[in-house]
Amino acid sequence: MGHYLTKILHPLDITEFLSLYEINQPFVIHHGPDELSELRNLPMLESLDSLLKSWPAVISAHLPDVRDEISSVETTSKDALKLFKNGMGLLFNNANLHSPKLQSWVDALRKELGLSRLTHARSIIYATPDGKGTAPHFDQNINLVLQIHGTKKWTLAPNRSVINPTVRHTIGQPIDPELMGYLEDEMPTEMPDETVSFELKPGSLLFVPRGVWHQTEAEGDALALNFTFSPPTWTDLFLSALRSRLHTDPHWRETANGVSDFERRFEAEKKLELLLNGLIQDAPYWQAGDVIDAIEEE
Repeated sequence: MGHYLTKILHPLDITEFLSLYEINQPFVIHHGPDELSELRNLPMLESLDSLLKSWPAVISAHLPDVRDEISSVETTSKDALKLFKNGMGLLFNNANLHSPKLQSWVDALRKELGLSRLTHARSIIYATPDGKGTAPHFDQNINLVLQIHGTKKWTLAPNRSVINPTVRHTIGQPIDPELMGYLEDEMPTEMPDETVSFELKPGSLLFVPRGVWHQTEAEGDALALNFTFSPPTWTDLFLSALRSRLHTDPHWRETANGVSDFERRFEAEKKLELLLNGLIQDAPYWQAGDVIDAIEEE
């Protein structure tokens, strides 16, 4: 296992980490004051003021109606502090694009976790005012959360409504149609009862698996650095490789004509039937390694 993951998980054994990671089990590690200093001592993370002064992009401010990123406004560094003081959490997205150090960590952690290069990997900085936090929700991504300043309480619970969600959901909000297609049970109307709580202080690292319910509340103003990975599913991986393979054939690259024209629909179906028959004849020769190589070879 790689150097970056070893550092961020110390003293957790890598084998133990993988056993928790593969079953989507949250855990926390409380690092000492001198650990992970190359991240915790980044100039932009010295304070919220330092971050605002150095931040070159837009900032998302969470509106108080939902307390979640689905209800937010974009603002500038100039106005963000005023919104923060009025109780609105701030989200600094894609921080790795503005820090070579963070970019190296994002790239390394993605590879060391064994995630595909199709993964949307990034770092996000969250500034949360005292007494505020996020509403109960789950994400479709994997998160490693490093608390930089302040204290934040996290409450997490297993998800009995959906397994391996491909989109996020916030309690009380409309359910995405894709999510509706594979729900195992009704969505809860409040945080589930089977909760576990973690108190994150400076240096604490929390693993938040994909699909796990969670909500947060800051005790004092808080600043946290997230490493966030939105990986492809096996479906995504296969379809991407399949597209690459099919597009080597000029017939598959033809315009799909006639599919919405009643008079020409028969010809469209006939054309696609021929292509599908060719695909059926080709499919028995595919190997899993070839599919993965088609995506992961760089």
